[in-house]
Amino acid sequence: MSNLKPHALIIGAGAIGSFYGAILKRAGCTVSAVVRSEYDAVKAHGFRFESPLGDISWKPDYLYKDGDRPDSTPDYVILATKVLPGSDRAGLVRPWVGEGTNIVLIQNGLDIERELADAFPDNPIISCLAFIAVSRVAPGEIKHNAYGRLVMGRYPSGLDDHCQALSDLFVEGGIDIKLTEEVVRERWLKCVWNTPFNPLSVLANGADTYTMLDTPGGEKLVREMMQEVIDAAEADGHPLPPQIIDSNIDGTRKMPAYKNSMALDYLNDRPIELDAILGNVVAIAQKHGVPVPRLETMLAALRMRA
Repeated sequence: MSNLKPHALIIGAGAIGSFYGAILKRAGCTVSAVVRSEYDAVKAHGFRFESPLGDISWKPDYLYKDGDRPDSTPDYVILATKVLPGSDRAGLVRPWVGEGTNIVLIQNGLDIERELADAFPDNPIISCLAFIAVSRVAPGEIKHNAYGRLVMGRYPSGLDDHCQALSDLFVEGGIDIKLTEEVVRERWLKCVWNTPFNPLSVLANGADTYTMLDTPGGEKLVREMMQEVIDAAEADGHPLPPQIIDSNIDGTRKMPAYKNSMALDYLNDRPIELDAILGNVVAIAQKHGVPVPRLETMLAALRMRA
């Protein structure tokens, strides 16, 4: 463990959080974790991985239960929880944040940074989008199937030494990083796929991508909802390329049939990230007076099911 490398604390050390913790550990960082239900398993064995990157299993340097208080404040607090309705994310990170602590979000959704930026105006907020196939298969056991790339930028915009330093650590640990000065635009780009496919999969009882696209009228509906996302993004000051609809559909058809994260949460009776992925898009569209009737209908229907 190098004293020259920073200390990162992972809050939400599930599949996503523990993976990026493993990468920072490989880069020589001190890496700690806050866990809820899996404390005993992780305390005994650490996080055990099956991964194409090789043996990236690791033990946290410090392991905390939810509600514990820190021995010291880390250089990076990495929040990798799901963005669920009613969750107090600022409250989750507050005990761990000190002067100069970087708050890093590796989470899905749109307009998810504001809560943290308002609560910690003097701390850098680094926003990251993860492109990864990884899942938890048992307490403390993770299967990493592919990818791991992060798109990273300073919120609300720009790049700085904080982003560059964290990027360098992740690259040293073995993953690809795209640094962007327009991280909000990158979130809109990801919403073009996530906002139609994730909620639709729940309305279709956990359907996979082929089922959604190949059902009569399915691809047409997905394309129309993608266009509504593009219209909302443009009104919000983030114009997206029109060919993005074709490229998203073509890319989805080239993949094997895929059950997305919201479908899996629904099928396993877990809460879904409805507002982060859909509700916030609708709210921004309504703020700008942009009609998004299909997205509004889907949101209302899913709220009825909640």
